[in-house]
Amino acid sequence: MIDVLAEVRAHVREHFARAGVTGEPDQASVTFLGTETIDILRFGPDPEGVATYVSLGCSRHPMFEPTEMVTDALHGPRAEVTVALRGPSPRGLSRSIAIVAAAPAVEGLILEPDALIDLETPLWEEASFTAFLLGDSAIGEVALPAPLQPVKVLAATPITATEAAWVRLKGADAMREAWTQDGVDVLDPRRRAAKPS
Repeated sequence: MIDVLAEVRAHVREHFARAGVTGEPDQASVTFLGTETIDILRFGPDPEGVATYVSLGCSRHPMFEPTEMVTDALHGPRAEVTVALRGPSPRGLSRSIAIVAAAPAVEGLILEPDALIDLETPLWEEASFTAFLLGDSAIGEVALPAPLQPVKVLAATPITATEAAWVRLKGADAMREAWTQDGVDVLDPRRRAAKPS
């Protein structure tokens, strides 16, 4: 049987090696009661000072809606989550990423682009952000042999409670458009919230 997590790790390392980040990633492991370990890999910082954190463990099993009552260990979408931020590693970020990565197993969530994952608590110490908005990332899908579906690596952007409310009201695309119009740098861990009109 294929080792899905080994495939994901190799694919992600290759992506960052092509981008000039060649060192071994730092790794933190997080385990929640009744769940398997989620590892958080930290790549970089790159020449622009951006560090990228990638979950490893979510894709161990396919994701299912809890109402589906499915026990198929092969079919179904798989995903991992990545967060990119400038500056030093914020204390507590790895745990927040692991909570999102464990959500499919714990809560039956399907992680997909435009999903809003609201933790309702600061994502790291002294953070003004309490939720993640998921989207496509620059890391391509990890191809797996049939019948397994590929692993999608999703970018998780930290957002404030106000921005989360805006996403619920207007949608993810409207939020991204507001960031662009407002000149918001979503890689800045101390950024101000966008003020959509």
